[in-house]
Amino acid sequence: MRTFGTITHDPEKKAWHIMAEPHVAIRMKRIFGKAASGRAGQIVISDTPENCRDLEWFLQRYALDCPAAAVLEAGAGAYREQILTCEKILGPDHPRRSFGLALPARDYQATAAELLLAKGSLLLADELGLGKSIVALATACDRSARPALIVVPATLQRQWLGYCAKFAPGLPAHIIKRGTPYELPKFFGRSPELLICSYHKLDGWQSVLRGHVKLAVFDECQELRRPESLKYRAAAAIAGSARYRLGLSATPIYNYGGEFFNVNDVLCPGELGSRSEFNREWCVGTSDKPRISDPAGFGSYVREKVIMLRRTRAEVGRELPPVIRIPHTIGSDARELHKVAGSAGELARIILDRTATTDARWTSAGQFDMLLRQATGLAKAPYVADFVRMLTATGERVLLAGWHRAVYDVWAAKLDDLRPAWYTGSESPAAKEKSKREFISGRARVMFMSLRTAAGVDGLQQACSTIVFGELDWSPGAHEQFIGRLHRDGVNGDVRVYYLVSEDGSDPVVADVLGLKREQIEGIRDPHRPAAAPFAGGGHHVKALAEAYLKRA
Repeated sequence: MRTFGTITHDPEKKAWHIMAEPHVAIRMKRIFGKAASGRAGQIVISDTPENCRDLEWFLQRYALDCPAAAVLEAGAGAYREQILTCEKILGPDHPRRSFGLALPARDYQATAAELLLAKGSLLLADELGLGKSIVALATACDRSARPALIVVPATLQRQWLGYCAKFAPGLPAHIIKRGTPYELPKFFGRSPELLICSYHKLDGWQSVLRGHVKLAVFDECQELRRPESLKYRAAAAIAGSARYRLGLSATPIYNYGGEFFNVNDVLCPGELGSRSEFNREWCVGTSDKPRISDPAGFGSYVREKVIMLRRTRAEVGRELPPVIRIPHTIGSDARELHKVAGSAGELARIILDRTATTDARWTSAGQFDMLLRQATGLAKAPYVADFVRMLTATGERVLLAGWHRAVYDVWAAKLDDLRPAWYTGSESPAAKEKSKREFISGRARVMFMSLRTAAGVDGLQQACSTIVFGELDWSPGAHEQFIGRLHRDGVNGDVRVYYLVSEDGSDPVVADVLGLKREQIEGIRDPHRPAAAPFAGGGHHVKALAEAYLKRA
């Protein structure tokens, strides 16, 4: 039988190397697209189960000498078996397993837990408020998944301990309290089977947890979007030795679509190929901020391959009334922007100066962003406070979103009689819990909450249905997470969200950039939803802000 070349396996680099006749190589590159790379006539394709299946199919048409045929066949078989198993579990006639929780898991939650136990890894991106945490606890009820590690933002540790006591009271749970290892306590002679650790303590416990835990759960897994961070490296090391890996987030992308690779590479290394393959196949833009070129296409791909599982409220029959979003133009005090005009103008010019060093431009970009966004927040702070007072006068309680401490201070001075509660980046977890109780009880009529500390917080929907964004975040994911604190089961009435946007400062450009990032998020999560209009500016968001600032100046 004639062969058209050779295909060899490189176990160290987890790749397939193909040398083929020119017309076969052209056909292979056409089929595998940008994922195929190489030089000097050689094609290199990463060794993933999906690629093994595709190579097996390709070799049926163009025979290649393959010394590692058994490896290829095993990878292809594993892929076929996994897809068939996932389709069976997700099918409507598959019997749902009982996991022994104190409060039974809903059918769709049990389905996700069973899928994880069968597949080994899963990014669960169900819509906010559908009980993703129950999926993690249901999985932990399986003996093969214990001991389990639940990694969470620091503000959610006590909340997760409450979930464990409510849904899995028979499993000893412990919050890791220090960043350095210590002897874990015993519960009636038993070691903790559920360990709760904040992301910032993870690096210190890496040596202890690696190889110890069977299930690694990463709540609000968008925290893993930056591979250069210590928590990312620790998470990857611990997850790599765990039998099961689960990521939980309705917003796994906070900014640009390339973050999806970083998150998923902790949960299942290599599932999307190598980083270079992923960038060539799916992305455009700079290497540090790659954007998905076709978000809807990529979203369909990760759902079809069961890399990501996402169900909406409509799909599981737990619909809530839609969020009522109300953009509102608000006044601002030009004097606050004038105070920073000199410094801001100088920084903006450095950012746009092509002769400046990369370090100078990068440093100036950070300083300019912080300076102008804080000045914008301060300029409109009195008007935001007046707007919030108007809402509370009708009997409403208000969740007020901000970012800068100086802005909170202005709000606090003007709203002092409303006894505002604080849930920002400055309070301890205990102080945050106290503020939460005061707001829920009604002693506080307004709560100041940081845009980036809201993720995962539960219980506020019992007290409030009104959100005011007094400051804006660059990421639409941060906004959506914030809205999800109220738009969830148990909310009383329609959720109203007011976006207070000034016509000066950073607000106009931030609002435009949010349109670009929402296109990335929505296309991947919900590929059949109409695409958002892309941001016309295209490039680096702080550069766009600098250009707009100098133009107005």
